[in-house]
Amino acid sequence: MFVILSKYQNQTAFILIILQKHFTMDHTVKIISATYVNHNVKQFDVEKPKGFKFTPGQATDLTINQPEWKDKKNPFTFTCLNDDTFLQFTIKIYKDSEEGVTKHLAELKPGDELIISDAWGVIEYKGPGYFIAGGAGITPFLAILRELFVDGGIEGNTLFFSNNTEKDIILASELKRMLGENAHFTTTQDNSGSDHRRIDANFLKAEVKDFKKHFYVCGPDQMVKDITEVLESLGAEADSVVFEK
Repeated sequence: MFVILSKYQNQTAFILIILQKHFTMDHTVKIISATYVNHNVKQFDVEKPKGFKFTPGQATDLTINQPEWKDKKNPFTFTCLNDDTFLQFTIKIYKDSEEGVTKHLAELKPGDELIISDAWGVIEYKGPGYFIAGGAGITPFLAILRELFVDGGIEGNTLFFSNNTEKDIILASELKRMLGENAHFTTTQDNSGSDHRRIDANFLKAEVKDFKKHFYVCGPDQMVKDITEVLESLGAEADSVVFEK
């Protein structure tokens, strides 16, 4: 779930999300293709309902259309463009998860059905800034960055993307192609790559040139909490920090 961090806006944003989710319609769609993009992340292209629209960064509630799975709804963000003829999700597969939804998703094949809601969420691109992602937290930013790249508006944006190991980096080649030298990868649990720093106060003080820009943050809960607190302490304005809640 995504909200804008602000003294006055965060409660309103949360209410808007609840209202959006309450009044959304469900759509049954078939999987077109399912392909691994790294060792534990799978990309699903699915049918696009007629007239379906979303704002890059938004999510849907997704259910596997099988009797034993219909009571398990999970939020996933769209990673395609609005102009694509299909919808796309890029999903990290957690094979040890007790709930087992992503593990079962990984077993599905083209032709299998999913149920998705209308798009919901209030996250959207506010202007040039810094995208800070940890692991699967990159997925909400993929649609945003892809749209900016296609529209010629990606200049002025920087990505800081932290992973455990180099093999965990999702779509590294594409991110480098879109952002060039403004795509910075860090790996914290192996010797691969060239940067092994954690994205913390010291990292941000060293790498961020302008704390008046927008910041987009997504990743593990503790990482998001820590980074949003650090950003505010370093001078980022509260209503310029977009984060996952």
